[in-house]
Amino acid sequence: MPLTGEEQTLLGRCPLLRGVNEAFLEQIIQAEGAELVQFPAGQVVYSPREFRRCLGVLLTGQLQVTKGTLAVSVLEPGELFGAAALYSDAPEYATTITARRSSRCLLLDQSLVDRLLGEQPLIRKNYLHYLTGRIRFLSGRLQSLAQSSAEGRLARYLLANSQNGSLTCSATDLARRLGISRASLYRAFEELEHGGLIFRQGKTITIPNLSALEGAL
Repeated sequence: MPLTGEEQTLLGRCPLLRGVNEAFLEQIIQAEGAELVQFPAGQVVYSPREFRRCLGVLLTGQLQVTKGTLAVSVLEPGELFGAAALYSDAPEYATTITARRSSRCLLLDQSLVDRLLGEQPLIRKNYLHYLTGRIRFLSGRLQSLAQSSAEGRLARYLLANSQNGSLTCSATDLARRLGISRASLYRAFEELEHGGLIFRQGKTITIPNLSALEGAL
């Protein structure tokens, strides 16, 4: 299926291709190594076990990015992903990207990206600018995670691992996964329950509003 007008606009605004004219965008889409892929909700786009050495642009839908058990970010249409794994020799350190809802992506494999960077000064400049921004962002993110409260760790874990707004897990196991004490976990439970962000019944934790829990991070 060809790109819609909205998808074409998003593609032209993405960090890698910003400023590229429509005719050349069309050439890229048709080039060997470019693939338009539809991912149904819940499908893994790539992970350490399903590794893709490519750059991707999200055209429609929403993607969840996780690292281990932590929800790192949510990607919206127009955003670029896959840069960290493109030239990595250690796929086991790749993040996991999952379709949070039905999502359509343009995937550009490594050989095509290499050619574009070598032949197109504008794309090369865009990519370097993007990577510089990512380094700054990730440095701040790592500092934030290192100082994360137990409530933040719990909220991120629930967002990344709940199914249909629910997760069943013992307190002992959950504390171990989060790397915190049971006492800290119960305090985190109390804080999130007090705010109406989660409800507990036995080993089952229910999230009544995912967006509200995200907003608390």
